[in-house]
Amino acid sequence: MIGILNRLIVLLGILPVSLTARAAEAFVMPVWPGRDPGQGEAEEKVTERGKDKPDRSIVNVRWPTLTVYLADEAKANGAAVVICPGGGYYSLAIDKEGHDVAHWLNSIGVAGIVLKYRAPHPELSKDELPWPLQDCQQTMRLVRAHAKEWKLDPKRFGIVGFSAGGHLASSAATHFDLGNPDAPDAIGKLSCRPDFMILVYPVVTLKLPYVNLGSRNNLLGKVPDPVLVERYSNDLHVTPQTPPTFLVHAKDDGVKIENSIQFYEALKKAGVPCEFVPLETGGHGFGLGIHGGEAARWPARCAEWLATQKVLDRR
Repeated sequence: MIGILNRLIVLLGILPVSLTARAAEAFVMPVWPGRDPGQGEAEEKVTERGKDKPDRSIVNVRWPTLTVYLADEAKANGAAVVICPGGGYYSLAIDKEGHDVAHWLNSIGVAGIVLKYRAPHPELSKDELPWPLQDCQQTMRLVRAHAKEWKLDPKRFGIVGFSAGGHLASSAATHFDLGNPDAPDAIGKLSCRPDFMILVYPVVTLKLPYVNLGSRNNLLGKVPDPVLVERYSNDLHVTPQTPPTFLVHAKDDGVKIENSIQFYEALKKAGVPCEFVPLETGGHGFGLGIHGGEAARWPARCAEWLATQKVLDRR
């Protein structure tokens, strides 16, 4: 059934999100309209892990999509955030690091756009950008292309990433272009640079001693090209053009907090506005703070930081 719905999305270009049992006000779009971007022959699989609320994990994404949650008109401020769930570059925690985050963003007047991206297959994508980064860059362009229609400010498009989704977000923020004026379509002419970024327990470096090997192996293979390890260790590619960034990470996380520390230090050195919230406890995968405690306070801190960056200003 999931495969049939995904094919409909590709063919029709848009599908009401009610078919996926989500909120009626949201809608789904394909990242690559009218095109099968390819992902092997495995069928997409969804596993429900939640007991009290949805907590789905998705693997084998073949047709990447956006689920667009526009904020209520009475509260909307014109900002938008593309959401990159984590899952080790293997699966996607699509609810707690995706749809739930979109609802939180809506509560502060920001449009939330959940990216269901393909897992990387380095053996099938040699000499290409990794597939997740292709999907993410295209998404940033698509959102800008629809800015007027969705009543958004094309200069306030951010990105948030969790865990391996944090690596994807930080890749988007350090490996971007401002559009190709010779692109064959209007979307390709638009910038894919995020205007601001939120990183939550992110994977950032792919180098020892702080690398998360599972994420790196899935992204680049078990014997990665050293050139690619260097290229996608994103703390090494921060420049003054890297967007303002908010980071949160717990000291007891299995994804080492040094991933965030090194990125934060690189941002400060480059003169990029940034804020880092280190937590004493929280572990990994707490999303919006689902286990309570110290981790539950980061969304409010983040909203305060977004306000200081004038992201939440009404147009």
